[in-house]
Parts: sequence; C-alpha cells; structure tokens
Amino acid sequence: MSVPKHIVSAAAIVLNDKNELLLVKNPRRGWEMPGGQVEEGESIKTAAIRETEEESGIIIEVTKFCGIFQNVEKSICNTLFLGKPIGGECRTSIESEEVGYFPLEQALDMVKWKNFRQRIELCLANQEEPFFIPF
Repeated sequence: MSVPKHIVSAAAIVLNDKNELLLVKNPRRGWEMPGGQVEEGESIKTAAIRETEEESGIIIEVTKFCGIFQNVEKSICNTLFLGKPIGGECRTSIESEEVGYFPLEQALDMVKWKNFRQRIELCLANQEEPFFIPF
C-alpha cells in the first residue's frame, strides 16, 4: 500500500475598502489571487494569510471560509478564503511579477488561468454555506 501524497493549498480573495480585488501576476499562470501550498503543521487559514503576504506584501484578516475545490485525479485540495487588507504595501516577490488592486470587473477579466475566475466569483457570491466542488 502506497503512502498518499496530497497537496493542500490556500488562497485568499482580498477586497479593499474600494471593492477592488487584490491580484498577483504569476510568471506562468498570469493574474490570479494570492495563494499556495499549506506547510506541514500550518492551518489552512494561516497559510492563506502567509501566502498573501509573501506574494503581495499585503497583510490580511480572513473574514470568511468560502469553500474547497478538489482535484480528485491529482489529489489536490484548493481551499479559498475571503479577506480584507489590514496592513502592508503592494510589492512583488519571486512568485509575483506584478501586484495590485483592480476594479472587480476588470480584475475578473484579467484572470485567465483555468477555473480561477470561477473560484473568485463563487467566493464573492456571498453564499450562506461553504461550497465543495470536485473537478
């Protein structure tokens, strides 16, 4: 019996007080919400906060757990949170060529990678219950 190798990631959908969306430009995937793998011994919420600060320079407070996208075939669980900025300043990193806040419609048009736009839209839909979407 083989040892399972699962990947768990956490991403944050961050809106500022002008209702602008925080996006980072990944060298491979283009514009997306900040996020990345959860480290051993780390909560998914803490990972979303850490990854957002690492990739964008923005310190956030998580305001809501949105849901999970599960890629069953590749054993990947992507968790999503809503957050609001509470500090820091936009800056690039090794993982982000550009960082900024963009008006919502413009931001959604900028996100081209796979189903990332759908993930953002689901988080912003203010659903009462978290979603679970296998893909």
